[in-house]
Amino acid sequence: MPISVKGQCDPKFAELQAQFERNFSDRGESGASVCLSVNGETMVDLWGGVANRETGALWERDTVSIVFSCTKAATALCAHILIDRGQLDLNALVTDYWPDYGKHGKHNTTVAMMLNHESGVPAFREPIKPGGFFDWNYMISRLEDEVPFWEPGTRNGYHMLSFGWTVGELVRRVSGKSLGAFFADEVANPTGADFWIGIPEDFDRIIAPMIPYSPNPNDLLSDFTAKLISDPSSVQALSFLNNGGWKADNPAGYRAQIGGAGGISNARGQVAMYEPLANNDGRLVSSERLKNMSMVTTATQQDFTLLVPTRFSSGFMKSVDNRLLRTVANRQSCILGDQAFGHVGAGGSIGFADPECGLAFSYTMTQMGSGLLLNERGQSLVDAAYLALGYKNNKAGVWIK
Repeated sequence: MPISVKGQCDPKFAELQAQFERNFSDRGESGASVCLSVNGETMVDLWGGVANRETGALWERDTVSIVFSCTKAATALCAHILIDRGQLDLNALVTDYWPDYGKHGKHNTTVAMMLNHESGVPAFREPIKPGGFFDWNYMISRLEDEVPFWEPGTRNGYHMLSFGWTVGELVRRVSGKSLGAFFADEVANPTGADFWIGIPEDFDRIIAPMIPYSPNPNDLLSDFTAKLISDPSSVQALSFLNNGGWKADNPAGYRAQIGGAGGISNARGQVAMYEPLANNDGRLVSSERLKNMSMVTTATQQDFTLLVPTRFSSGFMKSVDNRLLRTVANRQSCILGDQAFGHVGAGGSIGFADPECGLAFSYTMTQMGSGLLLNERGQSLVDAAYLALGYKNNKAGVWIK
């Protein structure tokens, strides 16, 4: 049965709508949303498909889902708001705010290192207790007692899940509010963003369950996946699997404040968060802080965790072009504009701001794809957006006019 796509789309972005519809007809999409605004005007707001395969419930306008690591951008934004207010210093030691963190060789860790995935705690060596991700104080104690995998500041490696507590605890200690409460008060409520880091008890929205990716026997294994499978003591395995039994659609996980991967939103909700940043309107941070948020602050030819080249600004993902890697089946790229910053989520979701062209963009879905960055479904939408805005090509690894 043909999938009905609903919503609005300015004729200028007709090709983006065509690609969104093609995702359903040709690329295995199940339920999804895509939204973008330009200079504060919503130009695309589309959704379609099935929100729950078991019940047959359709994806409606206000359907939301877990957005995995897109949540990292929301957590980083909270930190930047505090930096902008002079309450948190990028160059300060973490122990200035969190004294007990400095054990086991972590005493020279700076705030910047935490945002840059350089702090050396991308995983936990000893098993996380069952349900540990739902216990904030337990996770903070585990971080304090962890021995870093490298000397902080000497390299970077994606802090897949720990990022939510390394940066989130700084937000909590400086602001006096939990990460989820600070985000709600200072970001979601002022912008009207349907985005939660920990849903409230009276939450009544439909949360679409995620559909795991089923590997194709012919897929080439990425180095990350190969290491995860072959070595259970590796950072790759520990960062991904040592999670105390946390699963994406655990109701307790929805309520927990998992700032590295547990946010609940949809494309419209993420665009609302990014719009003030895309337009430099001063609602969330100053122009000076915004510039820092869009600048590359760490890049490597081999991320210690992901084992591919990565590029980050201070807490955000930048355009990453790994198209020449031989593990093509395991998508390893996310190609954006040069000034764009945001974050992907596992399975292929994304949200970002591009101040160069006033673009705020997001795509979310339930059918997860291969790899940890974008796959064809999401990248085709990003590409169509940039082409509609007059950009010419992305051969240089970023979209250029």
